Amino acid sequence: MAELLTPSAQKDGQDESAIDLKSNSVDAAAIKDLKPEPAIGVGQELNLDMIADIPVTISVEIGRIKVPIKELLHYRPGTVVELDRLADEPLNVFVNSTLVAHGKIVVTNDRFGIRLTDVLGPADKLKNHC
Repeated sequence: MAELLTPSAQKDGQDESAIDLKSNSVDAAAIKDLKPEPAIGVGQELNLDMIADIPVTISVEIGRIKVPIKELLHYRPGTVVELDRLADEPLNVFVNSTLVAHGKIVVTNDRFGIRLTDVLGPADKLKNHC
């Protein structure tokens, strides 16, 4: 049987991490002591100035419905599509397609808006994401 050498062993002729297939012995690899770095926010101050000017998309979902394509093909102007959400239920607020809050619709200066009634915390976002 042939001896398997690592690329550095092939250059030098021998290496500590080489595996000798004849004797079935394996030398231990040297492992450096790695210390994990603390996560952002743990003992550090988060600098939001770096990301403050990055644009995000905020969208509001008033409801959903699944319909077969043959039904969708019958839709015409004036068709009323009933959604799965009741009129008094809070709407979902998304930032870049991630659910972040719930709210109620308002009208301000002839424009729609949303009054946030509940902002989801990190644990809530994980529950809704999985």
